[in-house]
Amino acid sequence: MAWWKHPDTQNLDAVICDGAVRSGKTTALAIGFFLWACSCFHQQSFALCGKTRTALRRNLLTPVFPQLKALGFQIRDKPSYGYADISFSGHTNRFYCFGGKDEASASLIQGITLAGVLLDEVALMPRSFVDQALARCSVPGSKMWFSCNPDKPSHWFYREWILHADEKHALYLHFTMKDNLSLTPKIRQRYERLYHGPFYQRYVLGQWVVSQGLVYPMFQPDIHIAEIPGTPERCIISCDYGTVNPASFGLWGLFRGVWYRMRESYYDARKTGLPRTDEEHYAALEQLAGNLHIEQVIADPSAASFIACIRRHGRFPVVPAKNDVLTGILRTADALRSGELRFSETCRDTLREFTLYVWDENAPKDAPVKEYDHAMDDIRYFVATVLDTPQEDAFFAVSLRRNAAGA
Repeated sequence: MAWWKHPDTQNLDAVICDGAVRSGKTTALAIGFFLWACSCFHQQSFALCGKTRTALRRNLLTPVFPQLKALGFQIRDKPSYGYADISFSGHTNRFYCFGGKDEASASLIQGITLAGVLLDEVALMPRSFVDQALARCSVPGSKMWFSCNPDKPSHWFYREWILHADEKHALYLHFTMKDNLSLTPKIRQRYERLYHGPFYQRYVLGQWVVSQGLVYPMFQPDIHIAEIPGTPERCIISCDYGTVNPASFGLWGLFRGVWYRMRESYYDARKTGLPRTDEEHYAALEQLAGNLHIEQVIADPSAASFIACIRRHGRFPVVPAKNDVLTGILRTADALRSGELRFSETCRDTLREFTLYVWDENAPKDAPVKEYDHAMDDIRYFVATVLDTPQEDAFFAVSLRRNAAGA
């Protein structure tokens, strides 16, 4: 937090903080950023950047603002206008909030003159936005502050900034969970259980590694294939819609806290040469449901016509699935490890796809190969929409004291 005033690092242009999740890097970086800005500048403009403005406010501003107030900062937050005026030690500066979610976002930050910029989760932002934000820092003494979780080693930020931190006149700091003193050993162990494979290496060890191999290597037939216990407490159907591509529907039943994929309907139009209409898909859906009470149908969010067809018939409540692919995969992997999911041996296409569903090593971002993924998608829709409930997380807390002289 005080690298900008240390004799060995005060002349550097930037700081880069990467590493494990929940390691305290975002909070430490943010508090350091505001201390620096309000100690070294007055009546200047700064940029706070996240993947979106909503994410920036949730992940950075909401937890940090109370800590700043406890340190004596005065904050006039104007969320509807996209900025906050912050005062400390007789200095007042304006901090603008920006979201860098896509290439078009670069235009949002054009034209402004900045004394500094903080980019939270910079690896999630397009390069054009980051480059534009950095180009705005033309005030003498301006500095650039970065935080991110690791991604692929081919990621442009890793290649150009982390590997060349010295050339960029940047201080590189690598964080682990042990750096966050508010995390208990029990919480750290929970995170170690949560991830597997490359995501364990990235999110727990903080390494920049490539995703490869099976997406769900934790799936074990002797554990996850089981007989249906009896009459389910609840029933839900998940759907991955396809006309030319296969369509996969899964019937899920809840038994004492465990969801069983009891039956499935899988239709591959490429094999039969006969694409199905929405009404034919709906007939398959009704046949899968039988006489069971279906609480809801979770449908492929891109299947607008099929969702309309289900609603038109009026039997099943239908909701579009949550469709963040990577988040859904991570949550499904966690559900497999924790024993929340079981599968009937009759779900043969699901069992087949588990052995074929692999990461695309050539994709620019983490993504599975778009093949043998139809049952995998409908399972992910189910997990992300039904099982993915928010959990409380610990976060790094900081307290600074002033001495008698007010320093």
